[in-house]
Amino acid sequence: MRRPTTVEVMLLSAIGLWALNLTVSRYILTHGFQPLAYSTVRYGLAGAVFVVIALVAERSLRIARRDLAFVFAAAFVLWLNQIGFVYALSSTSASVIALILGATPIFAALIGLAFGTETLPGRFWLGAALSFAGVALVALGSGGAFSGDASGIAWGLLTAATWAVYSILITPLMRVYSPSRISAVVLPLSWVGIAIVGLPQTRSQDWQLGWEVWVLLVFATLGPLVVTNVLWFRSLDRIGASRATLATNLQPFAAALVAVVLLGERIDLVQILGGVLIGVGILAARRRSPVPPGE
Repeated sequence: MRRPTTVEVMLLSAIGLWALNLTVSRYILTHGFQPLAYSTVRYGLAGAVFVVIALVAERSLRIARRDLAFVFAAAFVLWLNQIGFVYALSSTSASVIALILGATPIFAALIGLAFGTETLPGRFWLGAALSFAGVALVALGSGGAFSGDASGIAWGLLTAATWAVYSILITPLMRVYSPSRISAVVLPLSWVGIAIVGLPQTRSQDWQLGWEVWVLLVFATLGPLVVTNVLWFRSLDRIGASRATLATNLQPFAAALVAVVLLGERIDLVQILGGVLIGVGILAARRRSPVPPGE
């Protein structure tokens, strides 16, 4: 049996951490942490870590004036993304949100079309229709036509769409700056917005949460936010985006499986079919490399 290469290990490790992130965050949010208080603490810590990394490695956080519009736009969209992320996971199961986030590449292609950066072949529209039919099945399988999980599903769709927009916005920045510098600037800017809207929850938060929650918070920050950044971009550098991003199609299904195993969540046959349709739609529509799903 062939031993996995270093880059394959890095890719699978990044996907595994992303998959665990939904389950860990769902656990934290259902064990005492208010959504915006959690996001405030998590992004504050992650932003500080990236600032240290960038200053040690590059000794500068400078962004050229011509790029500031992209930086502020990316920070605003990431702010929306994190609000959607925490409210999605506090409103419905991690497995449902994982399957919905599988539609992120379709959102990325549609947004690229709107911005004029994409020309989409006919097969894309078939793939988009299949993926959105899959999202509808996931929603219906969560308890009937838009039942109590409707808000969580809506927040999940916002999370997928804003992550796609964010990834498009940082593409020009990636040609000029390192991932660490971009994260060291964009994450703290997003954190300011999160901290402002989350101030009431942060003030009223009961911080006596138990050591398990705090350990998981550190993991959710350093693992899915920091370590995956290093693993993902090193993988891109070694094997290219087209090969590396192909593996990210595993992430939504892996995340759903992790949630089922660790949180005891249930996925019914309709939701499984929905997840399969999302994946088939992405493969049918595939022209460009999909966007790596990360929160």
